[in-house]
Amino acid sequence: MIDVKLLREHKELYYDNCRKRFMEPASLDRFFALDEAWRQKLKAVNDLKHHKNEISLKIADLIKAKVDATSLKQEVRELGESINKLETELASIDKERSEVVRSIPNLVHESVPVCRGDENNVVVRYRGNAVVHEEDVKYFKESTPDGSSFTVTKTKAVSHVDLLERLGLIDMARAGKAAGARFYYLKNRLVKLEMALMNYAVDFLSERGFTIVEPPFMLNYASMNAVTDLETFKDALYKIEGEDLYLIATSEHPIGAMLRDEILEESELPLRIAGISPCFRKEAGAHGKDTKGIFRVHQFNKIEQFVFCKPEHSWDFLEELLKNAEDFCSSLGIAYRVVNICSGELSVLNAKKYDIEAWFPAQGKFREVVSASNNTDYQGRSLNIRYRSKNGNQVVNTLNSTEVATTRMLVAITENFQQPDSGGISVPKVLVPYTGFDFISS
Repeated sequence: MIDVKLLREHKELYYDNCRKRFMEPASLDRFFALDEAWRQKLKAVNDLKHHKNEISLKIADLIKAKVDATSLKQEVRELGESINKLETELASIDKERSEVVRSIPNLVHESVPVCRGDENNVVVRYRGNAVVHEEDVKYFKESTPDGSSFTVTKTKAVSHVDLLERLGLIDMARAGKAAGARFYYLKNRLVKLEMALMNYAVDFLSERGFTIVEPPFMLNYASMNAVTDLETFKDALYKIEGEDLYLIATSEHPIGAMLRDEILEESELPLRIAGISPCFRKEAGAHGKDTKGIFRVHQFNKIEQFVFCKPEHSWDFLEELLKNAEDFCSSLGIAYRVVNICSGELSVLNAKKYDIEAWFPAQGKFREVVSASNNTDYQGRSLNIRYRSKNGNQVVNTLNSTEVATTRMLVAITENFQQPDSGGISVPKVLVPYTGFDFISS
């Protein structure tokens, strides 16, 4: 939620922000109309209260003088009824105004490219040495900075779906029968590889000062609505029928809600938290996309980075979270690029977002495996999380970033570490101590 005081003082800043996001300013127009109506109604209430107090004083004087004050008492009663009616209207306007405020997006940071469409996201850097099929070299060069390292191959990588099914590591057909599309059964060594990814990620972040948290996998409406724009994203969430509960789409949500309505001591900040949880998503807007395999699914496990910090530190923390995720990808041996997401593709919470897109040889594409966002004070304000300072209570800034979404990383490992000669998959060296094996075969 935005700072209403800032909105009133810098009206044009928010209209310009809508232009940057390619959004209609209807919510701003509505806010200012409601705000003016609220101010006028409040003035009317205060004027009536003042008039009522003046008459009440006259009544007191008349009673002392033993003069009949019946007509004035009737006027006071009528004023009271008018005040009650206006206060009801005032509360209604205030409620609608508060709802409108929640739809006004966060201010876009000046470093965000102003454009829309994923194809216009700006490539920040590339790391690694991708194995690129000769037919995909042109796309690869166009998608990375000049001089990016890669190795050309004439052998096309096998789709993760085909390879994992051939090795008996997934069962999509039976999952479809049991639960529907976009579900899966992982089997045997692929299960252990997923567990290794999670355990490695937990150790990786523990060594970097993160507190590890397994949160609730469900949130009530008040918490979910405070931590995200629920009205916009409710179609992506699973609602528990007959209960005031939603399945979480990411551990970012329960971690943010963990401190809702709390006031922290300044000395407690920053708080680095790593959430480990399953994630549940309808993927309602993904019809026809990635319908095969485990890249885009309704249920997956994820390790999420989350930071509560003071405003002056939030931009440094965005780079820190991004570095953690980059170092993790690099340690696995996955080639990737970092992109600065353009203004038209940001969610209402984001002031800025980076994506890490891994190279997928079988697809011949870069695909998103990590998102790192700075929500500045927008989320903290909605959650009402503050900290004590010498200048009074201040709103915390919040940031989040994927460390690893396991199914997408399993796809990346399958495509990048498959061995055509043997038909199996090598295990990234950093994961071998966690798996107990270095190769997966039939």
